[in-house]
Amino acid sequence: MLGAGSLTISVVGAMCFCIILFWVVIALIGPWLAPYPIGKIVSMDVFTSPSRDYLLGTDYLGRDMMSRIILGARYTVGVSIAAAFIACTIGVALGMISAVLGGWFDTIVSRGIDALIAIPHLMFGLVIIAAIGSSLPVLVGTLAFLYFPGSFRIARALAVNINELDFVQVAKARGEGFFYTVREEILPNMIGPVLADFGLRFVFIVLLLSGLSFLGLGVQPPNADWGALVRENVSGLAYGAPAVIMPSLAIASLTISVNLAIDNLPRRLRDRLP
Repeated sequence: MLGAGSLTISVVGAMCFCIILFWVVIALIGPWLAPYPIGKIVSMDVFTSPSRDYLLGTDYLGRDMMSRIILGARYTVGVSIAAAFIACTIGVALGMISAVLGGWFDTIVSRGIDALIAIPHLMFGLVIIAAIGSSLPVLVGTLAFLYFPGSFRIARALAVNINELDFVQVAKARGEGFFYTVREEILPNMIGPVLADFGLRFVFIVLLLSGLSFLGLGVQPPNADWGALVRENVSGLAYGAPAVIMPSLAIASLTISVNLAIDNLPRRLRDRLP
């Protein structure tokens, strides 16, 4: 264990945070690290094994896979973080408002959210993107729309419990307004679970985005996220080509690391109340 007291963090958690940080850094500075442009054909040989010139081999067109994975990280990580942030921001805000206001507003919003949750995410995403297109703003908006209902339900459940506690009732009794109660009394006391939920939303969005890209409705050529890289090179699976294995490993390393990092958060952050 690292650290002291209630902020201890396990070695597994520290390793997972390092992997997450690695991919975030790659997403930020990838264009300066990639040996070749994302669409450049660098070899006449396809599905080659790793070599000194091409550390992760080449893809089905002879493009450098290391460059494509590095440059694809900005789409997988960037789109997923943006969508998760929007989803959690909307869900948490609406959940706290519903919990504090209660009454007919809470009933209407909660029933509407229940209806949205009942819609299969992949099917709904396919319908929206097939109808509107798969530009980056559409992808971010669609993914955020699909996952904000889950964030709402968690935030509302937390806010309902906190809203009944004594210190919140005291704040209301001394005349504090609605926005003060939400901002100063409720939100700070649910930030730990909200951060954990953000991590889970991020994982769900990465997997859904990769699934959409695998079906050809995600990030479009010549750009590609990791799911698209798997789809492009799936014919090399029979040969054990790194071109199809490496993007799959990238997706697995990111999603598993986020899950394990959440499981190994310091206890003080995982607790519902400080």
